[in-house]
Amino acid sequence: MIELVFYTTDGCHLCENAKVPLRQLLADLPEQYQIEVVDIIEPESLVEQYGTRIPVVAKEGQKNDLGWPFDYAALKGFVETVNES
Repeated sequence: MIELVFYTTDGCHLCENAKVPLRQLLADLPEQYQIEVVDIIEPESLVEQYGTRIPVVAKEGQKNDLGWPFDYAALKGFVETVNES
């Protein structure tokens, strides 16, 4: 199972939009992906790193990530590319 991290926070309308392709990915490939939702509000280091970039999807343990805007095709391409690294 590939673990993805979804960086978000309450009240982020772009984050709500990003949930659509994430839900589609989970619906299409439920056995392959697990998504951990991380609110960036704590610790301060996450606010500094992602505060102006959220929503962001990352593969746990990898340095590269996918920032908004993205659609299902871009998300799937990112996950597949990350999966190969």
